[in-house]
Amino acid sequence: MQKRLLKVEEFAEKLGVTTSCVRRWVLERRIPVVKLGRLVRIPEAESERIIEAGFRPAVPRTAGADSSSRKCTR
Repeated sequence: MQKRLLKVEEFAEKLGVTTSCVRRWVLERRIPVVKLGRLVRIPEAESERIIEAGFRPAVPRTAGADSSSRKCTR
């Protein structure tokens, strides 16, 4: 079975958080990563594990808020 690796942007979109949130998790070593030179990739299975564990992104306070206003929680 081939494991799929996600870009930070793909991982963030899948969880409904910002890319800066995912990068913070990487720096804090909250999620495992695969480094390919300077590139950082995250196993797709990690996003599935987080979702199954009950992760829910914070909901923006205003109805017209864009994705940049999403909170980073875990």
